[in-house]
Amino acid sequence: MDSTFWDIAVVAGQVVVAITVAALALIALLVGFSVVLNFPKLRKGGGKTLTVRSLDESLGRTMEYLPPTAPRGPADQLATPELLEVAARKSG
Repeated sequence: MDSTFWDIAVVAGQVVVAITVAALALIALLVGFSVVLNFPKLRKGGGKTLTVRSLDESLGRTMEYLPPTAPRGPADQLATPELLEVAARKSG
């Protein structure tokens, strides 16, 4: 074979390596910036900090979470008469 073919093959291999290295460098930069820019989200929240996650926290109140057994809203959708009747029929 001609030496021109091998020259082209070597240059093509170098191009593939260069593109791969550039892509990996861009991915590393993207991941690095994503990690670094997300660190401020890990700070403690509250009324006396610069990290504000809700309007209640900015006014000085802390979040109060409901227990899992607390009813949600004015009507408990899982304790309607229709559903209670169906459950009574299935158990009895």
